[in-house]
Amino acid sequence: MYNCGKIAIIGGGSWATAIAKIVVSHTHHIGWYMRRDDRIEDFRRLGHNPAYLTSVRFKMDEIAFTSDINKITQLYDTLVFVTPSPYLKSHLKKVKTRLRDKFIITAIKGIVPDENLVCSEYFHQVYDVPYENLACIGGPSHAEEVAMERLSYLTIGCADEEKAKAFTEVLASNYIKTKTSTDVIGIEYSSVLKNVYAIASGICSGLKYGDNFQAVLLSNAMQEMNRFLLTINPMSKRSIIDSVYLGDQLVTGYSNFSRNRTFGTMIGKGYNVKTAQIEMEMIAEGYFGTKCMKEINRHMHVNMPILDAVYNILYERISPQIEIKLLTDSFR
Repeated sequence: MYNCGKIAIIGGGSWATAIAKIVVSHTHHIGWYMRRDDRIEDFRRLGHNPAYLTSVRFKMDEIAFTSDINKITQLYDTLVFVTPSPYLKSHLKKVKTRLRDKFIITAIKGIVPDENLVCSEYFHQVYDVPYENLACIGGPSHAEEVAMERLSYLTIGCADEEKAKAFTEVLASNYIKTKTSTDVIGIEYSSVLKNVYAIASGICSGLKYGDNFQAVLLSNAMQEMNRFLLTINPMSKRSIIDSVYLGDQLVTGYSNFSRNRTFGTMIGKGYNVKTAQIEMEMIAEGYFGTKCMKEINRHMHVNMPILDAVYNILYERISPQIEIKLLTDSFR
């Protein structure tokens, strides 16, 4: 049986905090990389993350904090990356450690900008990490609900099923149910697309479209996602109605915890992109994911009208009313 060894969390946001809570309850020790020393000092003093999920308390003797990413990558065997996708590249540029020998797990639901690669592809192509050492965390799992220990279901994707199973055992608890999958690429791309579709859902909410239309929108979104996944990775064992695909889409498209839906709602109400981003004070991954997916699909040529509509609204500054009206005429 594979042993995950010493586990480190890389990132300091809400999802990183929720994952750290789960992992440390099993291992009673984690390494934790945060970029800012002042944030680490406040964390140690307060006993909780000073900026995210402040109700979650930690035992400080179970955490080895550092702002040195090289130290964390040298000392730990399993590295769980939970940084926003736009910042992953800049963090990794500082790393001098040989990453190909580590077990790399990404909980980043986004694409590396400029490279237009999902995280596993980026680690494989740029850092030569073999696919059997790459895993991802997917599934419907708002950090806020995990922090409150509300029942959640997570899927660990990895080409090496033994490694995936080993990490599910680190996560499993009375409020976390786990399963494994070998569809790493599919899970990662679905995690990107569901944020795009959540923005679309929010835009429609801001425009006062009702629940009836939202259901039709998300039904069409899942058909669109399935077309793309079948094109990029025609995996016979994948079922688009599994919780890691459909479930994640539903919770991101409907929940008030969804920052992408919130961002879209503000756009639908008339905010411009910059103002919405400033007021949210949190990153909506779907904004960056929309542009990356649009560029990727220029080569794939998949029929993706919802992606196109969101791109036109966010990047071409076309009226949300016009774009969504065009979508309504195309849906059945």
